[in-house]
Amino acid sequence: MKLGFSAKDEAFRAECAGWLQAQMAGPFADIRGIPNLCDAIPRRKEWEQQLAAHKWSCIGWPAQWGGRDATLAQQVIFAEEYARAGAPNRINHIGVELAGPTILAFGTEEQKARYLPGIAAGTHIWCQGFSEPNAGSDLANVKTKARIEGDEWVVNGQKVWTSLAHYSDMIFVIARSEEGSAGPKGLSFLLMDMDQPGIEVRPIGQMNGEAEFNETFLTDARCAADAMLGARGDGWKVAMALLAFERGVSTLGQQMQFRNELDQVIAAAKVSGKAGDPVIRQRIANAEIGLRLMRYGALRMLSNTDLSAIDGAALTYKIQWATWRRNLGELAMDVLGQEAELAAGDQYVWGALPNVYLFSRSDTIYGGTNQIQRNLIAERGLGLPREPRGQA
Repeated sequence: MKLGFSAKDEAFRAECAGWLQAQMAGPFADIRGIPNLCDAIPRRKEWEQQLAAHKWSCIGWPAQWGGRDATLAQQVIFAEEYARAGAPNRINHIGVELAGPTILAFGTEEQKARYLPGIAAGTHIWCQGFSEPNAGSDLANVKTKARIEGDEWVVNGQKVWTSLAHYSDMIFVIARSEEGSAGPKGLSFLLMDMDQPGIEVRPIGQMNGEAEFNETFLTDARCAADAMLGARGDGWKVAMALLAFERGVSTLGQQMQFRNELDQVIAAAKVSGKAGDPVIRQRIANAEIGLRLMRYGALRMLSNTDLSAIDGAALTYKIQWATWRRNLGELAMDVLGQEAELAAGDQYVWGALPNVYLFSRSDTIYGGTNQIQRNLIAERGLGLPREPRGQA
């Protein structure tokens, strides 16, 4: 495995790092390192547009659609430097990293011209309409229905855990378009405007005080007949490709965020004196080892030339990082002790670390529970047979 970068790539690193650090020390210093995704939403939208104005919004996209035609190495570098600079989590992550690449892969030229410019410019924020009350980890159990009425799709159903739906302009929805179909067959992938009478969003309160997730109700919600990505009934194929993109370059940026969190835990251990506890020291060492293994695994995953396919590395990655971060949250609480529970107003004295613990409890649930991930690894990765229902 080649882990180094060329001189040209290192020059690119210096360019993007210099720009990002200048922004975070200057005009956007107020949102540097803010821990919660729902904080400072107007400023985060301004930040998306600032990235776009300087061609840093979606660097891996073709230049024709607002990108830089950046190489894979350059995309990795940018993701790392973005996190290292303390830039805020992207409010349009779903648009830039999921919707955009999927539209590039499956969209017609007209669809690309219709949807991609708004994502690249940071003016259209997207959310994901996959999970339902009875179709979370078991996505193939989707019940939301779509029917053609004239030149429109009419959609009825309920989605849940829709991240940032209350701030989004667009949503992509998996809906059952073939009456009587079941499982992964008969689904279609629709691109819909959020601002319409048929869509109602209700935020869900979380135990960390945020409301990042939402319930999304679709009642005769509509989109144009040509707002379907891929062929009718091919929604499962498109959705699986999108999930492969989710295991893409952004995983390296995610890991840099983890690096920042682990560094905060280490700093807190030194302040609290827990760094001298041999058990805590061993747990910190295990966290460091786990983080490095994640990096090597992600680089191996990215070496796959078919980025629309989920390979073995991609199948294992979600359970790996989710379990690691849950353990990190528990380590943070043990390092901080009772001080982890102290707050001044609505802010914890120790800043982001208590929130790491609280939010990481959901990491092993959303996006596919650990239990479901193990099933996927067994069935798709190892080729093991499914256990017939009703048998132990």
